[in-house]
Parts: sequence; C-alpha cells; structure tokens
Amino acid sequence: MRCYLHALLLCMVFAVFSVLYVFNQLPVASSFESQYEDGWTDRRTKKSSGRQPQFGAQDTRHIVRNGEGVPSLFAHQEHDRTREKPASASIQEATKDERLHLAVVACGPRLEETLTMLKSALLFSAKLLHFHIFAEDHLHGSFGESLDLWPSDFQTRFNYTMYPITFPSENAKEWKKLFKPCASQRLFLPLILKDVDSLLYVDTDILFLQPVEEIWSLLSLFNSTHLAAMAPEHEEPRIAWYNRFARHPYYGKTGVNSGVMLMNMTRIREKYFKNDMTSVPLKWVELLMPLLQKYKLNITWGDQDLLNIIFHHNPESLYVFPCQWNYRPDHCIYGSNCLEAEQEGVFILHGNRGVYHDDKQPAFRAVYEAIQKFPLSLLPHSLPSQSFEDSRPEAHTVAGISGEHSHSQHTKNSVSVSP
Repeated sequence: MRCYLHALLLCMVFAVFSVLYVFNQLPVASSFESQYEDGWTDRRTKKSSGRQPQFGAQDTRHIVRNGEGVPSLFAHQEHDRTREKPASASIQEATKDERLHLAVVACGPRLEETLTMLKSALLFSAKLLHFHIFAEDHLHGSFGESLDLWPSDFQTRFNYTMYPITFPSENAKEWKKLFKPCASQRLFLPLILKDVDSLLYVDTDILFLQPVEEIWSLLSLFNSTHLAAMAPEHEEPRIAWYNRFARHPYYGKTGVNSGVMLMNMTRIREKYFKNDMTSVPLKWVELLMPLLQKYKLNITWGDQDLLNIIFHHNPESLYVFPCQWNYRPDHCIYGSNCLEAEQEGVFILHGNRGVYHDDKQPAFRAVYEAIQKFPLSLLPHSLPSQSFEDSRPEAHTVAGISGEHSHSQHTKNSVSVSP
C-alpha cells in the first residue's frame, strides 16, 4: 500500500510541474501576440507601367515593413476592406471576400521557384487570388519588381502583400533554424494573418496543375470539427518514414505532409488543443513554444513534425485529402503508390528533394521548366494543352506526363501518372 501511495504522490508532483512549465511559457505567447500591435507601418510598392488590379477602388498590393516584433495586420488590412466584412468563424459566412488567399514562405535562393509556383496558380485559376508572401528582407524588392512586370491582364487577377520573416523574439533563432530556414514561419500564420478566415499554404516547390479554387472547394467538405487539411506523408507503410523512424507522436498510420496545407484559420485561433504536456487544453498561440521545447531533440522534419504531434492528439480536427493534391517523388521513386493520381491525374505537384533542379526525376523537372518558361503574354487565362505535350520526356513512364485528362471546366489537361 505504501508503494502505491508513493507512486501516486510522484505522479501528482510530475503533474504539478508539467502544469507550471506550460504556464511558464504563456507569458512568451502573450508577448508574441502583444507584438502585433507595435510599431508597424505599411508602404505601397511603386508600380510599373501597365493597368492596375481592379479589386476595388485602389491598388491593394503593398509591402508590410518591419519595425519591431510581429506585424499587426489591422493597419494594412483596412486598405483591403472595400468589399469584405470581418472574418467569420463559419466557412459559409466567409464568402464576402471573393479572393482565394494563398501563402508562401521564401528564404534563401527560392525567388525563381516561388515565382514559378505563383505563376502556375494564375495560369490555371479563374478566381481572384491574394498572395501572402513571407520572405527575407533582401528578397522583397526582387519579388515586387518581378510581379509588377507580369502582363497587365494578369495583374487584374491577383494582388499581393509582402511580409518580413518574424518569430517570437525570445526564441527567434531557434524557430528560424528549425528544419529549413524560415520553414516554421507557417506555424505562425494564424497569429499573423488575424483578419484572414481561410488560407492555403504551400511550399515554394509546389506547382498547381489544377485551379486553386479546386483545392479551395475542399473547405466545403469540412465538418464542424475540421480546421485544417493535408495529404498523407506516405501511402505505403512499408516504405513510410514516420511509422519506422519517428521518435514522437504523429498523425494516423504514416503521418501527414505539410507542403500543401488548407486552413480555416478562424477555427485554429479559437480552438483549445489537447496535448501531452498538460491536462489543460491550450490555444494555438499557447501551444507552439512548449511543444518545441519538449520535442526539439526528437524531431527531424521541423514544423511538419510539430503539426503531426498536434493532430495526433486532435485527429478529429484534420481533414485528409488524397495524394494527388500533394504528389511528390516519394509516390513514384519506389514504384507508383498514389492510386488517385493514376486514375485521375496529378492536381498539385510537389517537387521536394530538389527534383526541379537536377536530373533524378526528369518528368518533374520538365513540368517545372514548361511553366517557368511559358510566356504569360501568350495566353493570360489558362495553360494550353500543348505546352506540357511539347515538354514531355517521352522515354519516362514512372511519374511521367501522359495524355490529356479532363477534370475541371477550367483546364483541358492535367498531369497523370503512368504505372
């Protein structure tokens, strides 16, 4: 009996210290949120000649410049409110803002790759797009100059906002170096873009082969508990990474890949998340720092691992979409293992492992170069069927480009997978 009492007492002590540790991190979270209100101004980019976007009575493309802390969007969002009301907790109530919000984080030599991704989004999409581009300061000018040189017909179909890379000041270096430079910025998007209800985040090495509105429509499939959507990290458990090597909890049988992440950010901001650090559910802003401190020695893929841990404990909050919406070399490097892509085609291509820039996956590189080199002035509304056919590497069948596939009214073909 005495042994049981000792064990019970020890458990209670550990529980108390766990709660104290988590609440010790809350001032960091509070200071992070308070930084939103400090010292930020916005400045419009200087425009090149050509017609300006017709989203409202004024040009809404601009750069948010760094003062100190984390950007407050309340100041610059006012310029974008000519046609919208404040964000709603309901997906259905967010229809007043007709734009589709797309976010990307670019650090290092990712300028051209990011521009090609944005170009692919415009080539296939008919809806108005708003690009939220988070980049190192020295890249801001290059992004602005490149986007402003796009044809005027394209400039009527999108606007963009530039943001600096910003992390909580007390742990900024730790967050920035997590996995790849700046990759963990995506974890803070719900806290930075406080007026954006729903958002599609993509890595820089993404190419859209279907309209953005197609994946955006998956928001309508969310039930009352869903707040984000991602694709599985692997389809085949025998070659999957998480179930064989992970030293931390992960979602489902093989984990999820965060390179394409659709979010209802209002729900993310409002939810209290279950966790393995305390019995007290925590909001997103309260959860991130304690999670990093607990698992930083056990994670390999940085912020993606943290997302897997979060959704392991909150599986009801994640909607899982098929692999064709995040098709990677992993789906064909050991044989074809994305059935949906074989049957219906690839909708979003994810060229991780640097395959757009080497010869390991010629088909991936061919698609990237076809979009990169395609002159926007030739066809401003959609990518012609022939462009992929002309660049097809005929000798390649695994993850190759084959035939024409009609999936959407907006496009005439997609990339399909030859088994």
